[in-house]
Amino acid sequence: MANRNIIVGLDIGTAWIRLVVCELKAGDNVPQILTLVKKPARGLRRGYIINPDEVVEAIRDAVADAERTLKLRVRKIILGMGGVSLDSRLTEGSIVASRPDSEISDSDVARAVDASETNLLEMSNRRILHRIPVAFKVDGEKVLGHPDGLRGSKLEVKTLFVTCLDQHLKDLVRATENAGLIVDDIVASPLAASLVVMTKAQKAAGCALANIGSQTTSVAVFEDGLPISLQVFPLGSMDITNDIALGFRIPLEDAERVKRGEGEPIGTKKKLDEIIEARLSDIFEFIERHLKKIGVAGLLPAGILITGGGSSVGNIEDIAKNYFKLPARIASQTIATYSKSQIRDTAWAVAYGLCAYSTEEGGDESFGLKLIKNARGKLWGWIREFMP
Repeated sequence: MANRNIIVGLDIGTAWIRLVVCELKAGDNVPQILTLVKKPARGLRRGYIINPDEVVEAIRDAVADAERTLKLRVRKIILGMGGVSLDSRLTEGSIVASRPDSEISDSDVARAVDASETNLLEMSNRRILHRIPVAFKVDGEKVLGHPDGLRGSKLEVKTLFVTCLDQHLKDLVRATENAGLIVDDIVASPLAASLVVMTKAQKAAGCALANIGSQTTSVAVFEDGLPISLQVFPLGSMDITNDIALGFRIPLEDAERVKRGEGEPIGTKKKLDEIIEARLSDIFEFIERHLKKIGVAGLLPAGILITGGGSSVGNIEDIAKNYFKLPARIASQTIATYSKSQIRDTAWAVAYGLCAYSTEEGGDESFGLKLIKNARGKLWGWIREFMP
């Protein structure tokens, strides 16, 4: 590994642990996949660790598979952070330009973001994962783009803070490192997935990314190329499986196969469609309420992109279009295009997106991502306090 640029993304989901090992070759900005490993997850509920020993063992199983396949050691990884404790807050802050000539500098932007952090409320037992500036004003005038280099006495910023519970993050990092890995970076799972399933045009126009996992569903909303909101809800595709099992009085294993359209059908197709649509409507109701809360319901020209293991359920695209009255589709083609057709299953979006995150340079459309990387010192100082 010493002479190769190896990148490893680890997505610890409630139902599955997915590990993607990539290599970034000179002159290429798309990580090339060396192996994909999928192992059953154990010891988690809705993203929370409830049995650390089982989680550690499951991670070790995934790593061992990758190492056997590639004949190399896997040590440093980029870790995805999901679960129901993940959320986001928008706050504002302002500062006076520091330079005598009133030119706004990068350090002024950083100070303005710090000022907005002081206005965060109800942060007891929570930790900031990402600080993303989403809007600027200089002397009261809205800035289209980056403020650095402009002249003005007062800089105002609106910042999106992605947060999670302290204990949730501690447990996840500790389990990963107890499995013999080194956590090189941590990224909120919805943001990681967005790097490989959403285009710049979709993010600029306005789009929501809905990731339907086993026991949770996340939604990340983008406008003008930047995330403006992130939320996780305690419903997922396993709830559909449970409903099918109850509706047809069959074992969960059979219900899972029926949900995915595998094997012999049980009962009538009409009844199955009704069960699936009813539970998907419950999931979509959570998303719609959130979109209304942030004022973008029905106002996202690029519509809803659907990813995750639950994206393969029934005629989910049609149900989503009818429910949201917006364009809706599964993001399989986008991830296939980004990965040069190495991946078509969007359930791998988070793990592969973690690898893609390390290659992003933070250009004009990725100013928020650049600020994320520049602001990771506080988080890592806190994490290292409790690591051996």
